[in-house]
Amino acid sequence: MNFELDDTHRALKELVGRFVRNEMVPLEVAALAREARGEGFQLDAQEQARLDSLSRELGLWGLDAPSDLGGSDLPCMAMVGVWEELGRSVLPYELPPDSPNLRILRDHASAAQRDAYLAPYSRGETAAAMAISEPGAGADPAGMRTRARRDGDGWVLDGRKIWVSRMDKADWTIVMAVTDPDQGGRGGISAFIVDKDTPGFVVERRIPMIGGHFTYELLLENCRVPHDLLLGAEGRGFGIMQARLSTRRLQMAAWCVGRAQRALEMLCEYAPQRKTFGTPLSERQTIQWWVADAATRIHACRLMTYDAAARIDAGDTARLQLSMVKVYATEMASDVIDHAMQTFGAMGMTKELPLQQMANEARLMRIYEGPSEVHRWVVARELLGWPR
Repeated sequence: MNFELDDTHRALKELVGRFVRNEMVPLEVAALAREARGEGFQLDAQEQARLDSLSRELGLWGLDAPSDLGGSDLPCMAMVGVWEELGRSVLPYELPPDSPNLRILRDHASAAQRDAYLAPYSRGETAAAMAISEPGAGADPAGMRTRARRDGDGWVLDGRKIWVSRMDKADWTIVMAVTDPDQGGRGGISAFIVDKDTPGFVVERRIPMIGGHFTYELLLENCRVPHDLLLGAEGRGFGIMQARLSTRRLQMAAWCVGRAQRALEMLCEYAPQRKTFGTPLSERQTIQWWVADAATRIHACRLMTYDAAARIDAGDTARLQLSMVKVYATEMASDVIDHAMQTFGAMGMTKELPLQQMANEARLMRIYEGPSEVHRWVVARELLGWPR
């Protein structure tokens, strides 16, 4: 199997790489300073507008959006290259639209939903969130308690969601709810599109996370949603949810490759400069082994990520491969970044360098979209032949 990008996709990866180096990385200093002051790790309005304008001019919007809606309809293989380059910067910026929600809308939206939601989303005109986890039911969707009951020509949603990202910008949210408690996760969960101004849809609190990020807790109380905002078929929400999570896991793996590659480059640049007891750090065997092990693991992770992407492009769910790479990528990046921080000594502990932000985000990713322990369980269960 060939994991080399074709010329067109390689050129795109290089274009995104230049955009990251020339436009995103220079903004990290200001963003890191804001986070150090307790203002959160985010772009200001002027920085956001500039990056949006430049990336749009470069044709970097809607890369995997449907071609009939003005997108480039790129395969996952090509997107892995894009995500890896974006992962080299800690700046909280993504090329619109967000791929996981885009892909489930592309695959499951009705004709009316395509016009009202997918089309503007593909053009980068709207933002979206996904509400899955609940207090006491994070990695186990079978424990979901949010209910959706039929009421006339619509649905009424009641429940609570937590750890929801992007709620500060979302125009609408895909909410997972139980429509048939007897069926549980296999046929009893459905997906709904809920607009942000829907009565009974309440953003109850903002939760500060490590690294200056935030998630949100939602309250759904007598929240009425029209039947035509049921996404996909009733009871098919588990598959929709898994498809969305699969895209994000692939994206995370690519981000981890980018983060780890940059951390390794920082280590290799600094180690020859710093001397301890009269000898450059680069001549210490410990440093040399860190470098060799990091390069080896990054290479392995990149190949694992492309393998999973190629399987998805071929129509496979790649469930096993995605669980393996989710664990491997996040733990690999955590180790490589940690060794880079150790090499930099006290400077590696400061909030002036991006390493600490990389470390925080790598740690978050070991929880988001399924913790490592659950993914190891998935892999073991599959190999041992246990029923799903």
